[in-house]
Amino acid sequence: MRHLKKTVKLGRTSAHRSALFASLVCNLIERGRIRTTLPKARAARSLADRMVTLAKRGTLADRRRAIARLRRPERVARLFRDIAPAFADRKGGYTRVLKLGRRVGDGAEMALLEWTNYTPPEPRKKKPAKEKKADSDAKA
Repeated sequence: MRHLKKTVKLGRTSAHRSALFASLVCNLIERGRIRTTLPKARAARSLADRMVTLAKRGTLADRRRAIARLRRPERVARLFRDIAPAFADRKGGYTRVLKLGRRVGDGAEMALLEWTNYTPPEPRKKKPAKEKKADSDAKA
């Protein structure tokens, strides 16, 4: 029985799993929102929340612990500089998982993992199509 066993193995070795979660959380820090499978999103959510908690404390030891876990000092710097102050008044639940449905290729259930204060960027407006030159109208 799996009582009190929280680790989600996802069919990977422990080193592969830790690298996967570090990569997912670093991409979440960079982009604000990532699309992945539902089990990966749920597992990465706990690491992301723990990293925000470390960043909110903000000591040198916490920064070193985050770098050791995420392996990218530039992402950790952004976490400590930009993301943690945005959650200063929040006590937990820094991320959310939104279900997207099933992937076409293999039927895996997909999800969005995003920060709770994430606001999507404005969609780009299309440029108006250029009108044809008057020369082509004169020829016709």
